[in-house]
Amino acid sequence: MGSAATLCDNDGMDIYLVGGAVRDRLLGLTPRERDWVVVDGDAEDLLARGFRRVGRDFPVFLHPQSGEEYALARRERKTAPGYHGFSFDTDRSVTLAEDLARRDLTINAMAMTEAGELVDPHGGRADLEARLLRHVSPAFVEDPVRILRVARFRARLGALGFEIADETMALMRRMVDDGEADALVAERVWQETSRALEEPEPHAYFQVLRDCGALARVFPEIDALYGVPQPARWHPEIDTGVHTLMVLEQAARLSPSAEVRFAALTHDLGKAATPPELWPSHRGHEEHSVRLVHTLCDRLRVPNRHRDLAVHVARHHGHVHRAMELRPATMLRVIRDVGGLRRPEKLDAFLLACEADARGRTGMEDDPYPQAERFLRAAEVARAVNTAPLRERGYEGAALGKAIEQAQVRAITAALATLDAGEDTDGS
Repeated sequence: MGSAATLCDNDGMDIYLVGGAVRDRLLGLTPRERDWVVVDGDAEDLLARGFRRVGRDFPVFLHPQSGEEYALARRERKTAPGYHGFSFDTDRSVTLAEDLARRDLTINAMAMTEAGELVDPHGGRADLEARLLRHVSPAFVEDPVRILRVARFRARLGALGFEIADETMALMRRMVDDGEADALVAERVWQETSRALEEPEPHAYFQVLRDCGALARVFPEIDALYGVPQPARWHPEIDTGVHTLMVLEQAARLSPSAEVRFAALTHDLGKAATPPELWPSHRGHEEHSVRLVHTLCDRLRVPNRHRDLAVHVARHHGHVHRAMELRPATMLRVIRDVGGLRRPEKLDAFLLACEADARGRTGMEDDPYPQAERFLRAAEVARAVNTAPLRERGYEGAALGKAIEQAQVRAITAALATLDAGEDTDGS
């Protein structure tokens, strides 16, 4: 496992590799990071050997060479509701078994010695083989963040066949019923959610939260979409909540970007605001969606890079879907609004989220999306417009801006006519 674990052997301390690194090693995966636990040691021992202390809630130390995290073995005691409602004991007397007992899932409650010997007091290896996400002990209910973590691990490991144990799901539902999910703070919700959005099956994260009842508490804007119908002609899946997770699933197929996936998740929030008497039509839902994206982002303190793309997709995805009939001037306006003239990568991300929306419908998962090509071509020719002749003719200020816009519209019109002519030839 490397030399890190031998650093303090001669001083009577035992150091073990723990948690995800052990789990991933047994699964044959490359660990994303390695964490260590120190038994029979204290802060002074580690500080004296060059470790740097970090963390406010409990003592964690960074190795002076590797930068990996080392934590003192600890016991926990629940003292109040919520994530911060714990007291910690890191006395030398704390054993490895006691430290592992406080962890969330059995597959995360294993340790390994430097020699590669597995320490598995809670049956983690058996649950790995059975592909089960199972809680370690009844103390699971004491920390509401564990609801989010289980959902995230389902998003990460579901492709390997992992499911949540029935008894663990029952505990999660009980926690929600008891109000524990209401104690989740914005920072931790977004921390777990942003990581879940980067997992192979991010849609599973939100499905698990809905299954245990936490979605309504943590993401009420998304939960409100369930039961809201859409026209079956365009949406064979009908239910907007079902469609939303299908779109997120397609976004994960198209892009590893958490921003693209978040925009896909939130693109239709406004459909929950449609009065039932107007169902299944949702005319004007785009601006309602923009408002709700801002509400969600404000509450969870979502980074601006996620918010900005989500707002653009919520506002303009309908325009992109209608690209074949859209006026060139409208196309240019959309491209400019998303920042696609100066930053082509912004347009790329925007169009990926729109494509995910188009494909996130029953039976349409593999349909082509020529609308994206049309927008990309329009942006390409608009960027290529030479503004020098306009300046030489004396245009400046607002007049110059208007002249450039008109030239870009003409360029887009000509390019799309050529594109359409080529398609007609190909189809003859």
